[in-house]
Amino acid sequence: MRALAVLLQYDGTHFAGWQYQLGQRTVQGEVEHALESITGEAVKVQAAGRTDAGVHAAGQVISFRTGGTVPVERVPVALNTHLPGDLRALAAQATGPDFHATRSALGKTYTYAWWTSPTCGPFLSRYVHHLPAELDLPAMQAAGRQLEGNHNFKAFSSVGSSARTFRRTVRAVAVERSGCLTAFTITADGFLYHMVRIIAGTLIEVGMGRRPVDGCFAPALHSGQRRLLGPTAPAHGLWLVQVEYPPPVGILQDPYSSLGGLSALTGRLALY
Repeated sequence: MRALAVLLQYDGTHFAGWQYQLGQRTVQGEVEHALESITGEAVKVQAAGRTDAGVHAAGQVISFRTGGTVPVERVPVALNTHLPGDLRALAAQATGPDFHATRSALGKTYTYAWWTSPTCGPFLSRYVHHLPAELDLPAMQAAGRQLEGNHNFKAFSSVGSSARTFRRTVRAVAVERSGCLTAFTITADGFLYHMVRIIAGTLIEVGMGRRPVDGCFAPALHSGQRRLLGPTAPAHGLWLVQVEYPPPVGILQDPYSSLGGLSALTGRLALY
């Protein structure tokens, strides 16, 4: 049996999320069906992040074991012959037998995107959250920096979280703008259910002047009370952009990953 990791990208618009659900179109369901088609086996896969319905991925990583004989460098091409057009395999790599896409991850990076203009064209509307108003970028940047470090993020999790602990270490937060596109990018050792979307919803309130920068997140971090934060931002503005692993897997990435943050997002959106 071989152990493999595969880099996936998908448009989450018409998926009911990553995780298999009976009678629903899911990313996991499509991938496992494609793997069975090329290997002749019922293959179960693990994913770095269980993205919600409507959430996109530019850097999802999956792992699985197979007795199939397709050469590793041909796995993406073979998979893509059986995957739908809104889901693609970009790269594959052999791993050690203990590699697990979820448990082996050292960190993940998400980007949340807003389009701040009176109108948003149909080619962008499914990939960004449209806000017909300008956002205060310096205020959002100052607020975002308050999240860096190790904190108890209990308040930043929606009902239904299966987390055993709420402590996470946020390594970096950036809020950038290019024209009408504003992007919030966050890297951490892990995330809670809806954590990034709750942060994004709170940053919107800061950017629109509805919430002060000073003490924006501190009360919620100290008390663990969800009501002290903003609304959960819509799913379609969120992208899972990168997952980091120990060597030899490291980071499986597409040509835009090295650009990082807003530049990487702009490059990908230019394709649509």
